[in-house]
Amino acid sequence: MTTDHKISKARLWTSYVLQGLIVLLFFMGAAGNIFQSEDAVTEAVKLGYAESSVLCLGIALFVSTLLYAIPRTAIIGAVLLTAWLGGAVATHMINQDPMFNMLLPVIFGIVIWLALWLRMPSLQRMFPLVSKN
Repeated sequence: MTTDHKISKARLWTSYVLQGLIVLLFFMGAAGNIFQSEDAVTEAVKLGYAESSVLCLGIALFVSTLLYAIPRTAIIGAVLLTAWLGGAVATHMINQDPMFNMLLPVIFGIVIWLALWLRMPSLQRMFPLVSKN
């Protein structure tokens, strides 16, 4: 990756740690669905999903997370994971779950993009923290 800005080692490592945590958590969630653990199936059914959809959900989450973990495809992975998390928010809203259950996917979405933003000058230019007025 060529950059026109020097990224500090602290910023780079922070981004990798955040991304690594997301990847680990989401791969664990995908594995639960793919292997159809009792907890994954029970939760999915409780939230209104058919038991037969659990495997497909797991595969979609696995592929999205894998794309996010690979540097060249991290942006498309982040887009797909953001869509996944939007579905999670909608599911919790439909089920009238507590506000925390709706906020957690939003927080994960912020961390997903923050991890990439910290090391990608192109994202920093697109979404500056400070306006250049």
